[in-house]
Amino acid sequence: MTLDAAAVDALLPRLDVVNEMRRLFVELGKGEAEQPPQSLTLLPKGQGDFITYLGALSGAGVFGAKLSPYLVQDGPAVITAWTLLMSMKTGQPLMLCDAGRLTTERTAATTALAVDYLAVSKADRLAIIGSGAIAAAHWHHVSGLRDWRSVTLYSPRLAKDAKRQAQWREICPHVQICDSAEDAAQGAEVVMLCTSSGQPVLDVAALSPGALVTSISTNVAEAHEVDPAFLNRAQVYCDYRATTPQTAGEMQLAARDHGWDSNDLRGDLAELATGASPLPDGAQPVFFRSVGLGLEDIAIANALFQCHQTTTHEGTV
Repeated sequence: MTLDAAAVDALLPRLDVVNEMRRLFVELGKGEAEQPPQSLTLLPKGQGDFITYLGALSGAGVFGAKLSPYLVQDGPAVITAWTLLMSMKTGQPLMLCDAGRLTTERTAATTALAVDYLAVSKADRLAIIGSGAIAAAHWHHVSGLRDWRSVTLYSPRLAKDAKRQAQWREICPHVQICDSAEDAAQGAEVVMLCTSSGQPVLDVAALSPGALVTSISTNVAEAHEVDPAFLNRAQVYCDYRATTPQTAGEMQLAARDHGWDSNDLRGDLAELATGASPLPDGAQPVFFRSVGLGLEDIAIANALFQCHQTTTHEGTV
């Protein structure tokens, strides 16, 4: 079975992506899932590369891989993503699906899960840096986690983009558009960095004491949305401690240039989901970094497959 982007978009509203992410990290924390490191393969003659994301979920009885190529062309590079879902019982393929939208949704839902675990329970001031599809997905998944009285938003091109401003006011009527990332972060208890930048997008001096900063960044070499030195004064968490420090740009740079040690990680999502990690104590700012895991791709692909099977049985697709 193959699902293209249109078929994926039709099914996605039926999924509870945050709970799918929560379920997979519980499995990972209990040793019922396997997450190998992602791998980068260069194509010959400078034609680009592709990243392979792998994962296996024994509880769901599935395993698979997402391939995300970057293909150099005469014009703009071609970037796609496809996930292959396999049965752990039969060894047969279950589904091949376009993973572009799924990647956006699982990335934002993973951040939302971190916010749910790490933000103070009474947090009501949220800042979002970035205004594209990933930022909108972040807002969608965190909007119901706290009673957000204040939502501030900044991206460099937003001030001159009336159409995008209107789109944001439609999905978040009380959003306040700011003139800088620092203005947006001022007083916020949660600051979500939702950009594709390879360089810092926020002066962390603007953060409130105990603020939670979440970061996704991009696959550009050593990409980082915060100053790597920030890790030495923050309580640091990540999506998966066994692989993230070797991939996340600011963690690599903090270890190389600032004496930060990955052993100082307070916890990851698998440990948070199973109660094996301490929560922030409020004495320092909190930094959460995700790089994207194959397990996230497999979990959301499996949820999509199950949803497709159900709706097909009901005769609705």
